[in-house]
Amino acid sequence: MDNSKVGVTMKKTLRTLIALLAVSVFLSTSAFALPSSKEAQEKVDALKEKKKATQNEVSSLQKRLTDILAKLDELEIALDKKQKEIEKAEEELAEAQEKEEEQYEDMKSRIVYMYEEGSGSAELEKIINSQSISEMLSIVEYAQNLHDYDRKKLDELIATKKKIEQLDQKLKKQKAEMEDMQSEYKKQSAALDSMIAEKGKEIADLGKQIQTAAQEVEKAKEREAEARRRAAEEAAARAAANNGGIGRTNQGNRAQQISTAQAKAATKKALATGSNPHGSAIVAAAYSQLGVPYVWGGTRPGKGLDCSGLTQYCYRCAGISIPRTSSAQLAAGTIVSNPSPGDICWTPGHVAIYIGNGQMIEAQQTGVPVKISRVRVSYYVRF
Repeated sequence: MDNSKVGVTMKKTLRTLIALLAVSVFLSTSAFALPSSKEAQEKVDALKEKKKATQNEVSSLQKRLTDILAKLDELEIALDKKQKEIEKAEEELAEAQEKEEEQYEDMKSRIVYMYEEGSGSAELEKIINSQSISEMLSIVEYAQNLHDYDRKKLDELIATKKKIEQLDQKLKKQKAEMEDMQSEYKKQSAALDSMIAEKGKEIADLGKQIQTAAQEVEKAKEREAEARRRAAEEAAARAAANNGGIGRTNQGNRAQQISTAQAKAATKKALATGSNPHGSAIVAAAYSQLGVPYVWGGTRPGKGLDCSGLTQYCYRCAGISIPRTSSAQLAAGTIVSNPSPGDICWTPGHVAIYIGNGQMIEAQQTGVPVKISRVRVSYYVRF
């Protein structure tokens, strides 16, 4: 083989290896700098599990709080009943005290009458002046019975009074214990209220974290899609460099120009029978952006757009507001099985505008302006 040819081949091979190394370094650097879609999704799943666990904690706390509040209600009723029992016991105690005093006064009066009337000689005179032993014994027995009755009655009243006093003390002690229990339940209720409020804030914060993490998943998918497109672009560039790429690129540009004209004609026919009522305005906006540079995160028509920036702009031209990211556009729209011009062509991490005849207009990747491509689609989405 000619040495010059060998040298050219070696140079081409070296350029290819350098290009592959550059792409590899770019991908590995991106992986270290930002999380992959799998890692981002794992974070979302972990946050959802944590939120679920926290919600279960709140449910448990709320059940405990409900139980304590029910006990507090029961305790309030019991305390009211206990207070009434105390009031009744105190009334009975006052009555017993009054009866005891009355009985004591009555007994004293009888004693005075029996033993002090006539300087203490009345009963003695009756005994001395009795006409028979039976009369004498009767007088003595009467006096003794009267004394025994008074003593018995007084002892009964004292016993009743003591019993009521003991009941009153017991009721008051029970009420004090119930009030202590009520105070403890109120403390527990306040603590549970505070814990539930804190957990509620934690759940709200986790919800925000999940939303942010979900957006990171979408961004990671878009980064990975861009990386794949960039790798494909590098591979195409290497192939073009190894095979006299300039001539092929010029031919590709001419083919693109011819394809645009053909696509417009096909789109016109498709619009005539299409079922998307906003198709004309959406497609017209898409055609107006052909050749606009791809810019990561771009939302400036005529200056720089990314894939979802293009679809959002086209729908805005039709008076329709749609979400910013591709995953949100899928979630908010309606999936259709029979596409019409103006529908969104959706694949994971990428969106484009369907223009009919199996073609779409897309902002594909860095270095490639907005162009017409064959459809790549998982779902067709309509708003």
